[in-house]
Amino acid sequence: MTNIVSREVLPTPEVLRPWIAGIGSVTVGDVPTEPFVHLPEATTKVVVRTGEHGIRTTMVVGPRVRASYHRGKRRASCVELRLAPGTVRPLLGIPAVDLVGRAVRLEELATLPARQLDDFLRRLEPEEALAHLAEVLPEWLADAADRSRTELVRAGVDAMTVRTGRTPAPVGDVARELAVSERQLRNLFAEGVGLSPKHYARINRVRTVLDFAGTCPWAELAAAIGYYDQSHMTTDFRTLMGVPPRSYFTGRLPVATPCQAIRRG
Repeated sequence: MTNIVSREVLPTPEVLRPWIAGIGSVTVGDVPTEPFVHLPEATTKVVVRTGEHGIRTTMVVGPRVRASYHRGKRRASCVELRLAPGTVRPLLGIPAVDLVGRAVRLEELATLPARQLDDFLRRLEPEEALAHLAEVLPEWLADAADRSRTELVRAGVDAMTVRTGRTPAPVGDVARELAVSERQLRNLFAEGVGLSPKHYARINRVRTVLDFAGTCPWAELAAAIGYYDQSHMTTDFRTLMGVPPRSYFTGRLPVATPCQAIRRG
């Protein structure tokens, strides 16, 4: 199961890599024939969207705790900047937890950093905007960020992320390793990521299932990424994705009708 869209990974300027986890472009074609899937996402993104009639809008899209499925929209293109952990407050002037489950126009955020970012992202073409970001953002963020807190939250995120040959550590172990309390660790994650450490780890595991499905039997995949067994993996996947793994990968998706979408909203 894949979205019927064109995706491209764009190069991230070296000077932006401490703050921007990745840059990509997404284009939706004229006649989408399959549901568009918004996957669970543990990062915040700044999005520059150009609509069907060339109108450009700038958005900030917060962490998404569960997947959602939508009827395809007609032509649109987006440039997405995925913010690294600890970047939201210095860049936008608010903690990441305030953006969970939200998509907000930058101009609606009542902070000076967000208004400044919105101004040049809407005025400049994407290539020019990235070049401008590379010039001004490192100094801007270095001055605004609390380096020690940023380093702590990034170390915590790394410890809660699936790696080859390593599964996420328990929250208590991570807190002890970083010499903070579990409460302090939760506060660091709320400000710098938007989610609790446990919810971040759940999303990361499910995204790993999406990345590696089909490469080995389900039970082996569950064990490799730290689940107790396949049943626990299936439960987590169903909770975050709305359907079990087999249904998702065979295209049996819970796409909302317009009336259902209105009722949920």
